[in-house]
Amino acid sequence: MFERVLSFLRDLPSGAGAHSSTDDPRVAASALLYHVMNADGVRQDVEWERFKAVLAQSYSISGAELEALVAAGERADNEAIDLYAFTSVLKRHLDADARKAFIGLMWEIVYADGELHELEDNTVWRVAELIGVERRDRVEARRKAAALAPGATGTSSDE
Repeated sequence: MFERVLSFLRDLPSGAGAHSSTDDPRVAASALLYHVMNADGVRQDVEWERFKAVLAQSYSISGAELEALVAAGERADNEAIDLYAFTSVLKRHLDADARKAFIGLMWEIVYADGELHELEDNTVWRVAELIGVERRDRVEARRKAAALAPGATGTSSDE
C-alpha cells in the first residue's frame, strides 16, 4: 500500500500549471509536514533531515527541486492562518488509503527525534480529522511510527 501512495504522490501535478501554490498538493503536503515538525516549538536537525527525506522519497526529487519544495512548504505554512487550506487540497487529491499513509508520514516526522509532544499529537489529530482519517487508523499509524523509532518517549491521549 505504501508504494501505491508514493506512486500516487509522485504523479500529482507539480504546480507548474493550473495550480497556484495554495492548490498544489505537493506544497500542501510539504506545508503540513513542516507544520508538524515545528509544532513543539523545537526543530531538531534529525527532524529536518527526516522531513526532507520524506519529501525526496515521496516525490522522487532531489537537489534544487527538493529545496524548492521545502522552501515552498515552509513559506506556505508561515503564511497560513489555519490548516484547512492544506487539508482541503489533500482531501481532494488523495484517496482514503493515501490519506491514511500521509498521516503515517506525519507520524514519522513526529517520532524522528524519538519524542512525542502533545502539540505534535494534537496537530496530527487535527489533520487526520480534516482529511477524513478515522481515529483507529491514526492510532495504528502512530503505533507503527513509534515502533520504528527506537527510544521513542511520550504518550498520547488516544491510549
